[in-house]
Amino acid sequence: MTGIKMTNQLRIPCVFMRGGTSKALVFHGRDLPSDIEERHRIFLSAMGSPDPGKRQLDGMGGGLSSLSKICVIDPPSRPDADVDYTFVQIPVTDGPPDYSSNCGNMSSAIGPFAVEEGLVHPPDGEAVVRIHNTNTGKIIESRFAVQDGLPMVTGDFVNPGVAGKGARIRLDFVDPAGAATGRLLPTGNPSDLIDVPGLPAPIAVSLIDATNPVVFLRAEALGLTGYETPEEIEGTPGLMDRLEAIRCAGSMAMGLTPTMDAAHARAGSPKIGMVAPPRAYRSTAGETLSATDFDIAIRMISMGQAHRAVTLTGSMCTAVAAALPGTCVADLANPPQDGILRLGHASGVMPAMARVTRTDDGWHVAHATVFRTARRLMEGHVTVPPRPRADHAGQ
Repeated sequence: MTGIKMTNQLRIPCVFMRGGTSKALVFHGRDLPSDIEERHRIFLSAMGSPDPGKRQLDGMGGGLSSLSKICVIDPPSRPDADVDYTFVQIPVTDGPPDYSSNCGNMSSAIGPFAVEEGLVHPPDGEAVVRIHNTNTGKIIESRFAVQDGLPMVTGDFVNPGVAGKGARIRLDFVDPAGAATGRLLPTGNPSDLIDVPGLPAPIAVSLIDATNPVVFLRAEALGLTGYETPEEIEGTPGLMDRLEAIRCAGSMAMGLTPTMDAAHARAGSPKIGMVAPPRAYRSTAGETLSATDFDIAIRMISMGQAHRAVTLTGSMCTAVAAALPGTCVADLANPPQDGILRLGHASGVMPAMARVTRTDDGWHVAHATVFRTARRLMEGHVTVPPRPRADHAGQ
């Protein structure tokens, strides 16, 4: 570990980056201790967790799951990759660091980080960085423009949920099916009825595992329109508890966890995606959207919070689900145009693509694709208190 003491704190090299609509501290694995418990102590302290007040004022987190993230970059552990990338979701209020899923948004920052840090040396033009995500065991191909040996930052691409424009980054998630369960359809069905504790009757869901597992359901099944803002979702009495119960029941049906308690502890996945057919609405960014501007509405729940946009892996899973007859997504979505499914989320519209083909034994997903922007925001050292000395414990 290369961190050193400054006064009475540890200083650990890192980079603060935005990837899509998320932000994270990005570390080289070589700069972190090998002891996993000490790593976790550093991660939690660096983010300012746990914080019952949900503000993370004593760390770099921003009080939302999308702003409370860690990425660890290591040399590749497989020959078809340029780097290894481990994503760690840091809970805001309580609980341990979560490794159960990848973050697609932060995946967009890994290729540029690898080039800026001299881990990959592409020629000017288009860089192709192959990223091995250790959470899912999958390869992500990151494609972006490089000039004078560095990633382009300025450009004309609009990343919904992010002010301004930037240089486009294309992410191809290769063979993304079964990232967590080993199966695209964990139950074998495009739609299932599941019993959920606290709900008066079974609820229809589509359980899909592509890039990350998602429990999809019609918003109307919970008396919602599917166009509620994140604040409205979180402020509706009892709604978040019902959604968490559905998520946990879906986790058990997928075979991810054996009990509801275990599913609750596995907070990072599956996600919840509430879907609805297109209609006009006004985004939280103030943009008025018509029913022809997007193909399906989605409101996503991640880490016990209503996501302010939509998780990137969730958007790709939605594009895959839209290509599978019989899912609630396919039943409600307009047909994709030129292979692009446009998702209407709280803060705008996100395009996602999936190449799905029928095979003799089911379905094959060659890749799922999204487009993002990313930027290095700050570099230096994060400081955390040193590990308490054993002889001072409990004093």
